Amino acid sequence: MAERVAVVGAGIVGIAHAWQEARQGAQVTLFERDRAAQGASVRNFGMVWPIGQPNGPLHRVAIRSRRLWSEFLEKTGLWNDPCGSLHVACRADELEVLREFSALAPELGYDCCLLSADEIERRWPAVENGATLGGLWSPTEMCVNPRQVIAQAPAWLRDCWGVDLQFGTCVSEIDVPKLRATDGREWYFDRVTVASGVDCATLYPEVYRANKLGECKLQMMRTVNQPHNWRLGILMAGGLTLRHYAAFRVCNSLKKLRERIAVESPELDRYGIHVMASQNGDGAVVIGDSHEYGDDIDPFDKELINQLIVLELQRFLRLPDWSIAERWHGIYATLADEIQFVRRPSPGVTIVIATGGCGMTMSFGLAENFVQQQMHNSADSSPDAMAVLPGLTP
Repeated sequence: MAERVAVVGAGIVGIAHAWQEARQGAQVTLFERDRAAQGASVRNFGMVWPIGQPNGPLHRVAIRSRRLWSEFLEKTGLWNDPCGSLHVACRADELEVLREFSALAPELGYDCCLLSADEIERRWPAVENGATLGGLWSPTEMCVNPRQVIAQAPAWLRDCWGVDLQFGTCVSEIDVPKLRATDGREWYFDRVTVASGVDCATLYPEVYRANKLGECKLQMMRTVNQPHNWRLGILMAGGLTLRHYAAFRVCNSLKKLRERIAVESPELDRYGIHVMASQNGDGAVVIGDSHEYGDDIDPFDKELINQLIVLELQRFLRLPDWSIAERWHGIYATLADEIQFVRRPSPGVTIVIATGGCGMTMSFGLAENFVQQQMHNSADSSPDAMAVLPGLTP
């Protein structure tokens, strides 16, 4: 008899886990409190971004996740663009970091190369002429439309994998085998995976507090659809991004870049601004973002942050129309030195949270590892036991 598995939360982490559980033969029920997930999974660039993960196990999982994304997108028919990424250097210290990283990249397992300013301007007219000194090109990144994925993937899981969808259902209590909703309905499962992001604090506040999970708020924007079928052609990141992603911490030259920004533009550090741009299938360009933590988070967005983001992007990015159609913010969970939080608060229940904003990039690969491990370690259901992924540390 197939194992009965519940997944709570239909963001990208929940979708990834529901898919992988069904692939392994489980009878899966996917719970979502809203009609469609409304959290961090629909409030991002839609970037699958292996180039940002540090070398070693995490980068290898990111590359595996990218392959699973390709399989998923081929089967679902959802829009995607395997366009690769470009880190643009507008300052000498940014170029120095990119040059150092490109020299280290082959040994570290990254597929990328340094391009001259002339090469970049010829290949991508969206880069302002004369604005860049060079850039790092990587073919491993891809763009998806997160709103489309989150809206349409559940029906595919239902129709192709037999996943039972319980949307508009708020889970209030889990005591395996029993799971109860706020409306009094009950279900029975062999295992439950809680993939509800920061909302995990509602079901398991003691776990959230005990492990000192934090939160990060990001402000983002989306332009109007660009005219005349204009395309960005690449996932683009500015030099500020080099101080944000762990992959570049191997570069000794990063220290000088950090010091220059701290002295020259402390407001960028104050709001954790690093600039990126992606374009969905409709033609709108998504731009951002910022990072505010802890007590700095409030429900009101700061227009200054939006202005700083646009100003930094306009140093190198040329769009036909900069008109902003939408502004929003998202909040994701954080935990120092972890990109996946995995805990077992009680027998048969596992909390899985993509920390650090890496859900779009890492979830498919991490879910595959997790589900495979559950098959081998199902006998260990002791409270607080960790589901440590192969090659990773908790």
